[in-house]
Amino acid sequence: MQQNIKIVLVNTSHPGNIGGAARAMKNMGLSELVLVDPKLFPHDEAVSRASGATDILDNARIVATLEEAIADCQLAIGTSARERHIPWPLVDPRQAADLVFKEQLKTAFVFGREDRGLTNEELQRCHYHVHIPSVEGFSSLNLAAAVQVIAYELRMQELSLQDGPIVKSKWDVPAATSEQLDYMLGHLEKVLGDIEFLDPKAPRQVMTRFRRLFQRSQLDQQEVGMLRGMLTAIEKQQPKGE
Repeated sequence: MQQNIKIVLVNTSHPGNIGGAARAMKNMGLSELVLVDPKLFPHDEAVSRASGATDILDNARIVATLEEAIADCQLAIGTSARERHIPWPLVDPRQAADLVFKEQLKTAFVFGREDRGLTNEELQRCHYHVHIPSVEGFSSLNLAAAVQVIAYELRMQELSLQDGPIVKSKWDVPAATSEQLDYMLGHLEKVLGDIEFLDPKAPRQVMTRFRRLFQRSQLDQQEVGMLRGMLTAIEKQQPKGE
């Protein structure tokens, strides 16, 4: 199951935190690390902090955007330390680990910048937000420590299931990936503009709420195809411009 989990670090400033995250991952049996536009990497400090987990650093994939990092994932869980303007499904680390093993989907855990975490737009690309319930008076966790907490809960969940069968998904079609959902939402936004449901000059939070709706529904690939087929049929009914 661990091969279905990737750790994604977004725009990390300090290379030592990348090394610390790699060490935390290896301690708990995780191996896939993706770095989104890191400030300094490769770097000697990352190697030093990895303390033997240099194989994870060597195999780390570097990408330019979060979209690219999670394109192949069917479930994305973003770390968040505060409430957002639009409420999102929220879990604690133990609940997040339970979700991963229950759903059996290719999953990304997304961690933000050391100073300000993930942006609202980045968090909106995640199906769930995970909040580590630290004390209110000192709630800021080091990035590598946050990775360690999540990795530990994943490891404990895996160990708890070793003596019993893991319930496999009974879905007849694989879950949609993040990339497939992005394409569908882009198609939806275009059609909503064409039929004047959506005002492109004042879209408000309509598409954000549609994203939350579809991510919460956990669409499969056939359902995404059906929705896109419906949108195409709507487009064909629109009067042609002169």
